[in-house]
Amino acid sequence: METITHNKYTVKEIRDLTPSTYVVRLERNDMKFMPGQNLNLGLSGDTEKRDYSIYSRKNEEFLEILVKEVEDGLVSKKLKRMKPGDTLEVDGPFGFFTIKEENRYAKKFLFIASGTGIAPFHSITGSFPEINYTLIHGIRELNEAYEKEHYPEGKYISCVSQEDGGDFRGRVTDYIKQHPVDNETICYLCGNVNMIYDVFDILKEQGVPSENLHAEVYF
Repeated sequence: METITHNKYTVKEIRDLTPSTYVVRLERNDMKFMPGQNLNLGLSGDTEKRDYSIYSRKNEEFLEILVKEVEDGLVSKKLKRMKPGDTLEVDGPFGFFTIKEENRYAKKFLFIASGTGIAPFHSITGSFPEINYTLIHGIRELNEAYEKEHYPEGKYISCVSQEDGGDFRGRVTDYIKQHPVDNETICYLCGNVNMIYDVFDILKEQGVPSENLHAEVYF
C-alpha cells in the first residue's frame, strides 16, 4: 500500500475542456500513486473536500484531476476559480481501483465510464499503454469526449445519447447489449451509480463472473 501524504499542493494550470469541465494540474511533490487511485482535496483551510480520481499518468512530473463544475457544487465551483500559484490541501492517494501487476499484460480489459468517470482510465491507459483494452465512454454530447485523441485508434468508443456523430448513438447499456463481452474479460466500471448497476446486470447475464467485475462510483 502506498504511503498516504497530507500536504499542500500548488496549482500549476487550469485547462478547460468544455464550459463546465476542466483539468486541474498540480505540482507532483514526489507523490507516489497507482493509476486508478484517487485524491481527497479542497481549498486550503476549507472544510469541504471531495474525492477525485487521478487523471494524469504515473510517470508525469505533475498531478492532474478531471472536474465537472456542478451547479450546487461546494468544491467544483471553487476549484474552477483557482489560479496558478494557489494552493490546495491534498490527502492520498486512496483506493484499490487498480490493475493487478500479474494481470496487466496477461488479461483483456474492458473499461466502461460515464462522463468524468473516464478519469481513472485516462491514468491507467496512459501509464500502461501496452495493455489489451477497450474503453467505452458514455456521454450526452460530443464535446464530452474528453481528450479522446489521447487514446489509440480503435481503443476509445464514445456512446453518445443526445446527438449524432459519435462512435455509437445510444447509451453504454445499449452498446454492451449489442456487443456481448467475453466472459474472460476483466471489466472496470466508473461513473454514475445507475449506469454501474445496469451494466453489472447486463454483464452478469452475458456470463461475466463477479470476480471479473470492478466498480468505482464517481457521482
